[in-house]
Amino acid sequence: MTQSGDIPVEDFKRAATRAIDWIASYLTHPEEYPVLAQVRPGEMKTALPASAPKSAEPLDGVLDDFEEIVVPGITHWNHPCFFAYFGITGSAPGILGELLSAALNVNGMLWQTSPAATELEEVALDWLRQMLGLPEHFDGVIMDTASVSTLCAIAAARHALSDLEIRERGMSGRSDLPLLRLYTSEQAHSSVEKAALVLGLGKAGVRKVPTDDAFRLDAGALESAITEDREAGHRPFCVTATVGTTSTTSIDPIPAIAEICRREGLWLHVDAAYAGSAAVIPEYRHVLDGCEAATSVVVNPHKWLFTPIDCSALYTTRPDVLTGAFSLVPEYLRTGVDGEIRNYMDWGVSLGRRFRALKLWMVLRCFGTEGIALRLREHIRLAQQFAGRIDEHPEFERLAPTPLSVVCFRARPAHIDSDEEALNAFNETLLQRLNAGGQVYLSHTTLDGRYTLRLAIGNVRTEERHVARAWELICAEGKRLASE
Repeated sequence: MTQSGDIPVEDFKRAATRAIDWIASYLTHPEEYPVLAQVRPGEMKTALPASAPKSAEPLDGVLDDFEEIVVPGITHWNHPCFFAYFGITGSAPGILGELLSAALNVNGMLWQTSPAATELEEVALDWLRQMLGLPEHFDGVIMDTASVSTLCAIAAARHALSDLEIRERGMSGRSDLPLLRLYTSEQAHSSVEKAALVLGLGKAGVRKVPTDDAFRLDAGALESAITEDREAGHRPFCVTATVGTTSTTSIDPIPAIAEICRREGLWLHVDAAYAGSAAVIPEYRHVLDGCEAATSVVVNPHKWLFTPIDCSALYTTRPDVLTGAFSLVPEYLRTGVDGEIRNYMDWGVSLGRRFRALKLWMVLRCFGTEGIALRLREHIRLAQQFAGRIDEHPEFERLAPTPLSVVCFRARPAHIDSDEEALNAFNETLLQRLNAGGQVYLSHTTLDGRYTLRLAIGNVRTEERHVARAWELICAEGKRLASE
């Protein structure tokens, strides 16, 4: 006979103890695992049945398969030698917050559906705002990723064009609607352009502004582009600038961009998803200079604030416009306290909202402002040390400045020093071999047509020895490849 209801609590306690023991061991000895999953496409999928079991299976059997089948197919972002993309960390306090959030399983769409979820989000976001040095007139909301935060900010910027009545009339089939222009850097994250696609602006609605030799948006070129578009009859409405570009972590000249936006009456959204966290360090507070004049800013605690993915903090000085773009309240979502409280369902696309604030709140409490600054400062030190090794080696070169904890570089062996095509092929092969070894994991980008390796430091467990080991492997594999 099939049992109804949940599994017995005693069974859960035994399995939970085993799972917590596994997590504790994993966090203590992550280096026992290869960083990059050493499996072939489809290998894990074929190891599992083609359909769900008809009868219930014991939790121990499920955990066995987790350890034996799932874990080998994991690329370990929590590994101290994970240096790809932006290094992230699921820290112990954040993991506990995620566990408790899953147990509570609340939907924070309305204040009434879980008052603590809404009010803790307000508290945690205000703490973070203060830590970043953003002014009091910024108000915040937690979303899943910076991609969605940016999408919502651009939607709000479009809604701010009240004379166009886009919320009521839409954009399709309208001969009276000018081409709306969104401006961003050539180095901006692809989510900006994707937001334009989702919002009906299309690729034609995005104008990519050139960058300078440090890969920062050229403010003069932005101003010229806006003037040209106005003369052509287009409607500029928003600029998305970046503090910490994805490829190079370059910081756009926000003060100059903000002044242009002020003069032109444009919404300024700043994507500080990665680098904004550096402002927690007093001597790096300058990374957010000019953001006090922005209309919206996004910072991702899941990138460099030790909070498990996903957790993206969107701040805006115009919450009225943001909620005006999204608020839609059917009768079944109305409550008797609506005029007294905040309903976060009005702040974005999603009605259903996870209790993400709990893990952020726990991380901020368990590390503290000084503890977070200490850890971020160490990551920057390690990156600068690695950059110094690159600069000192005759057969390596840096391809971009290193303002924070990401180093962009390439190998440049003497025998192919001036052949760009051969250099690109050499570095691509070098990266593939490094990653295949399982001891480190790096990612790449392309800068001015040059295949570029990226080493990103951001894991709370990364130590100097891990970065030193990465450098040893890079040098050894580069030497081996050159000899071939």
